[in-house]
Amino acid sequence: MRSKAGKFAAGILCALLLSSVTGCVNQHPAAEDTDGSSGQSEETAAEELRIAATSVAVMQICEKLDLDLAGVPHSDLTDIPERYETAESIGSPMSPDLEILSQLDPDWVLSPASLINDLQPKYEEAGLRYAFLNLKSVPGMFKSIQELGELFGRTDEAQKLVGEFESYYADYQESHEDDTPPTVLILMGLPGSYVVATENSYVGSLVEMAGGINVYGGTEDEFLNVNTEDMLQKDPDMILRTAHAMPESVMQMFAEEFDTNDIWKHFRAVQCGQVYDLSNEEFGMSANFNYQNALKTLDEILYADGLNLSGGE
Repeated sequence: MRSKAGKFAAGILCALLLSSVTGCVNQHPAAEDTDGSSGQSEETAAEELRIAATSVAVMQICEKLDLDLAGVPHSDLTDIPERYETAESIGSPMSPDLEILSQLDPDWVLSPASLINDLQPKYEEAGLRYAFLNLKSVPGMFKSIQELGELFGRTDEAQKLVGEFESYYADYQESHEDDTPPTVLILMGLPGSYVVATENSYVGSLVEMAGGINVYGGTEDEFLNVNTEDMLQKDPDMILRTAHAMPESVMQMFAEEFDTNDIWKHFRAVQCGQVYDLSNEEFGMSANFNYQNALKTLDEILYADGLNLSGGE
C-alpha cells in the first residue's frame, strides 16, 4: 500500500502534469487521494518517496534537484553519480527491466517522453506509477524541471536552474542579433542507415536555438525518411551529422556514404567543405545540462569567420 506521502504526491502530479505537452506527462494510475489531507509538507513527502529514473538525462535532472533515487539506469558511457552508487541498476534506458522495477516498488518511475509509446503500456501492465519528461528540447527540459520541482518540493532548486538558463539564453540571443544564420540539413545516423532530424528533435532544437534554419522545418515529426534527391533540392548551406548510437560505426558509415554515393558531390555544402560531424555526447537524443557546450560548438560552425557558402572552388 502506498504511503500518504505517495498519495499526496500523486495528487500534485495529476493536477499539474495531466495531458501536459510541454513538460511531464502522466496518464495512469489515477491518484488515490488528491486532497492533501496528510498534513505533510511537499519536502517531507519527497524525502519518503521511492523514485526510479530510467535514463541518464532524467537521473542528472534528479541529481540537480537534490532528489534521492532508488533505481538508476545502466550506462557504459556515463558514470553513475556517487550519490546514487548504492541505487539499484534497472537496466538499459531504452528497455528498463520491468521485473527489477516492480521489485523496487517505486512511488514514481521517471522516463523521457521520447519513449512513451514503448514504455507506457509496460508500466501500466506492471501497475507502476509513472511520469514522462519532455527532453526533446532545452526549454522542454526546463519546463519539466519546474513541474518536478513543484511535485517533489524542490521549487527553489528548480527555479534556480530555470533562472540560470533564462539568463544564459537571453545573453546568447543578444550576441547573435546581427548574425545571418545559415540553412542546415541535419542527419541522424543509426547503425546501417540515417534519417533527417527536424527542429522537433533534440539536435534540431539546438540548431534552432543557435539560429540555424532547418531546411526540413515546419513539420510535427522529429525525424523524416527523405531521399537524397529531395535533400539536394533543399540546397542547405551546411550538413550536420550525428549518431543515435554506436558513434564510431555510424560516423564510418557516413564517411563511406559520402565517398561512394555520387549524389553528395553535387551538394553545395559538400563542395564548400561545410559538412560537420557532431559528438553524440553533446547532440544525442535527449536534452541535458551539456547544452551550453553544444551551443558553443554550433557557434563555431554556424558563424565561423571566413565561412564559404558560395559554392564552387
